[in-house]
Amino acid sequence: MSHTVNDIHVRRGQLVDGEAVKSQEENVTNAGSEKSRTVNSEAALKHQREMERQEREQIVLWRQPFTTLQYFTLETAILFHGYLIRLLENKGKVLITILLTLLLVCLYHTPGAHQEYVVLMEKKLHWCAYWVFLGILSSVGLGTGLHTFLLYLGPHIAQVTMAAYECYSVDFPEPPYPDQIICPDETEGTPSIWAIIAKVRLEACMWGIGTAIGELPPYFMAKAARLSGDDLDEFDDDELEEFEEVQHAREAGNLAQQAWSTRVKVAVTKLVERVGFVGILAMASIPNPLFDLAGVTCGYLLVPFWTFFGATCIGKAVIKMHIQKIFIITIFSAHHIETLVGLLGQVPKIGPSLTAPFQDFLEKQKKKFHIKPGTNVPSETNWLSYVFEKVLILMIAYFVLSIVNSTAQSYHKRKSKENHHKLKV
Repeated sequence: MSHTVNDIHVRRGQLVDGEAVKSQEENVTNAGSEKSRTVNSEAALKHQREMERQEREQIVLWRQPFTTLQYFTLETAILFHGYLIRLLENKGKVLITILLTLLLVCLYHTPGAHQEYVVLMEKKLHWCAYWVFLGILSSVGLGTGLHTFLLYLGPHIAQVTMAAYECYSVDFPEPPYPDQIICPDETEGTPSIWAIIAKVRLEACMWGIGTAIGELPPYFMAKAARLSGDDLDEFDDDELEEFEEVQHAREAGNLAQQAWSTRVKVAVTKLVERVGFVGILAMASIPNPLFDLAGVTCGYLLVPFWTFFGATCIGKAVIKMHIQKIFIITIFSAHHIETLVGLLGQVPKIGPSLTAPFQDFLEKQKKKFHIKPGTNVPSETNWLSYVFEKVLILMIAYFVLSIVNSTAQSYHKRKSKENHHKLKV
């Protein structure tokens, strides 16, 4: 009898163990199927985003003009509506701003002894705002960006340098400087490079500050992605995608097998992550096409705003700008520019034909420095200045087109993101 009872207990235990094993197998199977579904879902989502990205690349004026203009208009309307709502939400600040503006307008138009300082301040503010705006355009990342250093600041520094060596002074009469450079009546001898640097310091620093402001969008986008807790894929931005690829490369650990560009990007992120302020300063102090990646890294790591912006401003507006100024001033100093023209003339076959227009252009520029205000000078067109003017117009036109394309593509991103959220719900 006892054996029978024991057998029953053993059989019951075996049944329980069998059911437990079966339950575990079912759990493993369910977990595996759930993981498989998750992987398949992620793969499908990744494929969908890739298809959307390819579709978005086709939304440009020269391929889909009507769709591009439609999306541009809709995105502009959405942005305007959003900014209007923000203004209505901050009525107090808007009211204070309006009152201060009215006060400044009254002071501006009221006669008095202060008008001399008002005119001086107005001139300086316009001059600073002009270069800050050009700096923002240079690095804001709308479409292709506008290389305003090559188009505006560089030529301005070169012109001041040539005038300084031609006039033997940097004390140009104001006005008409900076609108027009005219040699002063009194000369001081050949100016030093530091005197020329000081002459263009304000506009160069303002341009550098503008470029620092233009680097903020990637920082804020990455910071928003980190604080929201969403995956970087949700933001579908080129800089964020680049940062995500770098993160995957770091996690993989096989950097030696990665492309050299990937290794450089990983080094940039490590430098910013480990060194902080000094790393950001070092990245901003040199011409660096990967600085957007540094900004994304800082945003994603929640680096404080003033740490990032302060280091960027110091690097771009002080260190980098002085390096660029010294380079331009050295190249366009009197003896160096003559050497360059001489080397240009030694180019086989086409050298003499290239040297003549350059020398003609330089001579005309030097003559302009000695023209007195109010003197009527017949306009003469040099093919070099003509080509530069047309190239400038084409670059500005292409920049405007790139803004339209970028805005239209932003609307497509907005629609895609809304569709993703609907599918999740």
